[in-house]
Amino acid sequence: MQFRDLGKQYQTLKADIDQAMIDVASQSHYIMGPQVKELERDLAAYVGVKHCLTCANGTDALTLALKAWGIGPGDAVFVPDFTFFASAEVVALEGATPVFVDVDNVTYNIDVESLEAAIQQTIAAGQLTPKVIVAVDLFGLPANYPLVKAVAEKYQLLILEDGAQGFGGTINGQKACSFGDISTTSFFPAKPLGCYGDGGAVFTDNDEWATLMESYRVHGKGSDKYDNVRIGLNSRLDTMQAAILQVKLRAFDNEVEHVNKAAETYTQLLKGHVQTPVIPDGFGSSWAQYTIQLPDVATRNSLQAALKEAGIPSMVYYPKSMHEQTAFKNCQLPIYQSYSTNRLCNTVLSLPMHPYLETSDIEYICSKLIAAL
Repeated sequence: MQFRDLGKQYQTLKADIDQAMIDVASQSHYIMGPQVKELERDLAAYVGVKHCLTCANGTDALTLALKAWGIGPGDAVFVPDFTFFASAEVVALEGATPVFVDVDNVTYNIDVESLEAAIQQTIAAGQLTPKVIVAVDLFGLPANYPLVKAVAEKYQLLILEDGAQGFGGTINGQKACSFGDISTTSFFPAKPLGCYGDGGAVFTDNDEWATLMESYRVHGKGSDKYDNVRIGLNSRLDTMQAAILQVKLRAFDNEVEHVNKAAETYTQLLKGHVQTPVIPDGFGSSWAQYTIQLPDVATRNSLQAALKEAGIPSMVYYPKSMHEQTAFKNCQLPIYQSYSTNRLCNTVLSLPMHPYLETSDIEYICSKLIAAL
């Protein structure tokens, strides 16, 4: 059994993916070929924004946004304490200071009360200037952007939507990657929309920022790639990955429908045995992960061992908070209480989830899980 069955997805889409790759090889435009621009138009239309620019990976996408805003030393950027390292790593790389914020115990996304408290304490301390809120769409569920935007407007902050796991999620029908002043996603193979290598994209309605990010992604180019007007990156999505993503994007809505059915089945079978994921009213998830909560770390460890014995893979996202990462331990960062984060690091467990998961597989997983508990 696969945690995320990319092999089965390939077999399902094989004819179209093979043809797409053959077309790229025949045309021999491997870098910034026509499929890249076509994909960017398709992605912008799908999300519902004016501009989409692809890049080499989701981490670079976040970096491009921060560079477009001129974020640097002396700036405070508010980041969930429960997320993947890249969400804060990019802040430190720009010389700014990540300020870690607790998350909601149920949705796993940024907690707005903790966010506002951290902003107020940062202002009171007087050493950093609050600039950006990084709101992460964790496990496929968009953050609570109506509340996040109210805080951002109150303190005149920018919102960077980290939609690496959230592509395909919705709030009242509006698509993820359209909620931030700039939004980003990742096309890492295991993401909801994944390619066959690394890839990422930025989304915005702002013409000036889009122009800046287009320059930054190709060595800070000006009128052409040999006219360099700023220090930039080498961060382009190659044509082969773009062609593969074009095929996968056409199948994407159908896959999101299937993962939502799989999640419903999981929840029906596991309710009352473990704490199952909660999707708030009006929100839709693309289910990058199906993550349950257990009473404590000992229960999780024994359950994970039992599942492995039964041939069922599982993963812990994430066993260590951002503020406990070794890279940040000696940085004298402002630390606020992260009660939910500290607990979740010891209690969460993600189960196999993908569009090609059979009902019989879910029933087998749940029966073994319940028996082990």
